[in-house]
Amino acid sequence: MTVTKLDIDLDRSSPVPLYFQMAERIAEAIQNGELPSGTRLDNEVQLADQLGLSRPTVRQAIQYLVDKGLLVRKRGVGTQVVHGQVKRAVELTSLYDDLRRAGQQPETRVLSIETVPAEEDVAGVLGVAPGTPVLRLERIRYASGEPLALLHNWLPAGAASLTAEALQARGLYELLRSTGVRMRVANQRIGARTATPAEARLLEERRGCPLLTMVRTTYDDQGRAVEHGSHVYRASHYALEVTLVER
Repeated sequence: MTVTKLDIDLDRSSPVPLYFQMAERIAEAIQNGELPSGTRLDNEVQLADQLGLSRPTVRQAIQYLVDKGLLVRKRGVGTQVVHGQVKRAVELTSLYDDLRRAGQQPETRVLSIETVPAEEDVAGVLGVAPGTPVLRLERIRYASGEPLALLHNWLPAGAASLTAEALQARGLYELLRSTGVRMRVANQRIGARTATPAEARLLEERRGCPLLTMVRTTYDDQGRAVEHGSHVYRASHYALEVTLVER
């Protein structure tokens, strides 16, 4: 595997710490594609010598990027680029479609697909009586081989014929559209919290790591709820972007 040497300009007269300057330059190179996923970096001693920095400064910069999910340390291999943070516009699209358009190679692991009685909160948003059978999905979405999100969705029973095999091969919205569902509008709430032990394990994160949360209910062109989702995303790998316009 080829080791990439870094060409980084540091402003030693700046009040910005050198470790942070180094980390930001590497992060920019990852985001703009100069350092693609899988790129291996020199070890800390070599980087320190190359950049004229102390080893503790280099170690701090590398650890900062590891904590952000941009780099990973692998025994016997060294420090490698994982991938850039997924940035997603806030619009009525599926994560699967957004990842595919961004070239992130989406993959899905279906944890469960079952018909269950609707609990009161889910029944309320889907417009059915509590206890009504609904379809419940639990999936992990991967981007470039890394777990990105834990997805829970509820759909009215019989609204679509979904299988684990289909959900692994295609996105939920794509499957719904293929059955004639015309999604028109959604109510969405974005938040943040720490991961539960189970979520951290499934997402391969440390316990108590920060997660972004998104709760969304999608309606068709007749105003009927067609799906309700409650998703959590690794904050180190995922961001939401909104364009603001002056009125």
